[in-house]
Amino acid sequence: MQMSGAQMVCEAIIAEGVKTVFGYPGGAIMHVYDEIYKQNGFEHILTRHEQAAVHAADGYARATGEVGVAMVTSGPGFTNAVTGLATAYMDSIPMVVISGQVPLSLIGTDGFQEIDAVGISRPCTKHNFLVRNLEELPRIIKEAFYLARSGRPGPVLVDVPKDITVDIGEFVYPTEVNIPTYKPTYKGNKRQIEKAAEAIKKSKKPLLYVGGGAVLSDAYILVRELAEKTQIPVVETLMARGVMGAGNPLLLGMLGMHGNYSSNMAMSETDLVISLGARFDDRVTGKLSEFAKYADVIHVDIDPANIAKLVDVDYPIVGDVKQVLEDLIPLLEDVNTDRYQAWREILKRYDELHPQSFVDSDTEIKPQWVIERIGELVGEQAIITSDVGQHQMWAAQHYPFDRPRQWINSGGLGTMGFGFPAAIGAKVAVPEKTVINITGDGSILMNMQELVTAAEYKTPVINIILNNQFLGMVRQWQSFFYEKRFSETDLTFQPNFKMLAEACGGIGYDVTTKEEFDAALKDAIEKDQVCFMNVAISRFENVLPMVPAGGALFNMMLPQKSEDDKGEK
Repeated sequence: MQMSGAQMVCEAIIAEGVKTVFGYPGGAIMHVYDEIYKQNGFEHILTRHEQAAVHAADGYARATGEVGVAMVTSGPGFTNAVTGLATAYMDSIPMVVISGQVPLSLIGTDGFQEIDAVGISRPCTKHNFLVRNLEELPRIIKEAFYLARSGRPGPVLVDVPKDITVDIGEFVYPTEVNIPTYKPTYKGNKRQIEKAAEAIKKSKKPLLYVGGGAVLSDAYILVRELAEKTQIPVVETLMARGVMGAGNPLLLGMLGMHGNYSSNMAMSETDLVISLGARFDDRVTGKLSEFAKYADVIHVDIDPANIAKLVDVDYPIVGDVKQVLEDLIPLLEDVNTDRYQAWREILKRYDELHPQSFVDSDTEIKPQWVIERIGELVGEQAIITSDVGQHQMWAAQHYPFDRPRQWINSGGLGTMGFGFPAAIGAKVAVPEKTVINITGDGSILMNMQELVTAAEYKTPVINIILNNQFLGMVRQWQSFFYEKRFSETDLTFQPNFKMLAEACGGIGYDVTTKEEFDAALKDAIEKDQVCFMNVAISRFENVLPMVPAGGALFNMMLPQKSEDDKGEK
């Protein structure tokens, strides 16, 4: 079939089964947008910023496991999208971003809105393409989707010069992909898996260390089966919250810089780390020389570059977490679960000594109470997104996540402004769920223009702004390590969040008491509109436990039994 390059882009997107594209038009991509106007194979959602378009595609991908798709123009359109690409890259999120580019003849001339998209995106994409002729366009888009979703997932950029979108040619969309240099390993080495099974049987203090790869591979049922069969305690990373499910007696909680006491002590005392799709990042390990120093390490990861990158590994297994567990679990039929009873009792005492808790108040709203209350009122029915900062950590610590893909946040890059557009993407993807973005008064302002997007497309995202009138996490560090010199973190000059939401077509709430919070959340769910819920919280509340940067996991700053904020308030 003869068609233009612009038509080919749309037809390829339809052929990939994409239901929604997020984007923002401009000069270099206008021919494609003209074809979008004519087609009805997918919905296009116009965000109000290119960064938000990519974050929305990211949220869509995280909520579904499908490839998210965003489209932007050249120059500033692309550079605005880079933060979204880097966010997805750090968290291994499957995404295809299609960007417009100046005509081939203008590349290298500093033409209007020219930018080296391929060069800029090389460090923050799984792969990128510059389309150099019309004939290769269908193959490149097919490969882009394949690369994005296969192996260790990630964002892929397809940069399309404007003249190629005009050219006419034969459209034949490939049915298969053959990239000789790219052959992901899904099946783990049988001998290595057998060795890992023997190590588990011989250990006395084993620990399952579950990372985001368990979510990406849809392995959560097998992770739970492995834990149940062996009765081995489990810790989750920030990206793995929900894998075990809240209330599971084998789940110790999150570990790392803001992990709970029992989780961090478990990692410090274990004799065998069983890492499933985790990458041993610095926010988990703390001081590397002290991290799990008494333990052998089993490391399962689909990306061989991750294995032994930061810690020495005794049992490396390259493969998909789900497929490796399918082979590992049958080898543990005869495991003696009583062998680990003493270990579980030690960890139970640690949890009783310093449980994940906070000091509530009758005179002000504590942010931890807000998180727990959302869980009580909405619970499993919600998808929770967040921005980055104190509110993110409180959500990770205190929300009762029941399933994977219920928790959507920027882990590796730590992107403020991520939560709201990601929530829009998640709500579009899973409209039957209540989608709540837990954010701060600093983060929400970074992409607040997406109020208009959510209002126009009737996407009822609930934004709960935990408002302490500070850049809270930076303020916390300034309190602990900079002698309370609150340099450029005071946000007492603020917009009227309620009126701001209303001005953009949503609804707003000001909340100062627990009773008002309950009423506002119930009303927001009932009215089913995008909203800002401005919740005045305890201003100097800290996220604890906390491992100071570069410190050992067992050296935690712990919550006090009572708080004295005199001199701060």
